[in-house]
Amino acid sequence: MTDTAAIRAFLDDRHLALARRTFAPLPEPADDDAARTQARELVGRLGAEGWLQPIADQDWRACCLAREALAAASPLADAVFALQALGAMPIVLSGNRAMRVRFAEPALAGQAMASFAMTEPEAGSDVAALSTTARRDGDGFVLSGTKTFISNAGIADFYTVFATTDRAKGGKGIACFVVPADAPGVRFVKPLVLSAPHPLGEIAFDDVRIPASHQLGGDADGAGYKLGLATLDRVRTTVGAAACGMAARALEEALAHARARKQFGKTLAEFQLVQEKLARMATELTAARLLVYRAAWQKDQGAERVTLEAAMAKAYATEAAQRIVDDAVQILGGRGVLADNPVDRLYRSVRALRIYEGATEIQYLIIAGQLVKP
Repeated sequence: MTDTAAIRAFLDDRHLALARRTFAPLPEPADDDAARTQARELVGRLGAEGWLQPIADQDWRACCLAREALAAASPLADAVFALQALGAMPIVLSGNRAMRVRFAEPALAGQAMASFAMTEPEAGSDVAALSTTARRDGDGFVLSGTKTFISNAGIADFYTVFATTDRAKGGKGIACFVVPADAPGVRFVKPLVLSAPHPLGEIAFDDVRIPASHQLGGDADGAGYKLGLATLDRVRTTVGAAACGMAARALEEALAHARARKQFGKTLAEFQLVQEKLARMATELTAARLLVYRAAWQKDQGAERVTLEAAMAKAYATEAAQRIVDDAVQILGGRGVLADNPVDRLYRSVRALRIYEGATEIQYLIIAGQLVKP
């Protein structure tokens, strides 16, 4: 359940029921194999329970509310939600009806698992430096290259892949394609194991032949690049919402412990140093939520781009969440670093949010760029 007191001005009445929804917590997967199995199960569950519908509706405030609830209960469930959005949104935005029916609609119904394949060994924040190539060949394309740090690698049903058709053009040479996971030449190279179980890995495209109809956005210069940026422009705000969900859960756990735990004859909540932490945690969480829902509200109002607002929301919310979760660990003391404690799981999960979909430093560059441009 999301506390809507501070953000009520940004919500419509239809959002209040979603804000009251909760997601039953799941046990943390024991290892990478278990995380992959659980992720596949979660796709179906999220679809059946209607959690993915806000993505299909492109209701970004509803997406933020969903990610808050999911992240507070299960960081893995939140990651599954995020990848369904990232993998499906370029297809939806492209207007490619055939690809939408075949891939995006099943993904948003929880009947297919999506993946977003942009990052490469030598191309992370510098998207224009992609080296995976898409070569015209008759009535289709041949894709060659390697992608790394790809969520759902090895378990996805399809990959939304960004590749260059002309390296000399930089971003203007980047195209976007939908690649079925069972296409000949698609190869799962290896898993990349995180401290917080999450299906991450490396995939290779060994001369993968796909029809021209699988290209999204057409042949116009930079069409794929624009689809990628437009997708991130929308989904990036929801990363901030996930951070708020993790921070809210951490604050809840810290408050409960501070009220119950006694030391030196009084509860931790009676110590001023603990009160200072709790006050700062609550204030930062409220500020983060306000930035997140402002950005989502502006997008829902029809703003073409929310580049500045989304960057501010992601940068502040993820950094604040890291501090809030860290303070929660400190308040819980030894309990906060036990493997079976929710706060420990949050501590391991929240760190990645400051990196993916544009590291905090990149968000600051985006913000500054928006401020200084004529």
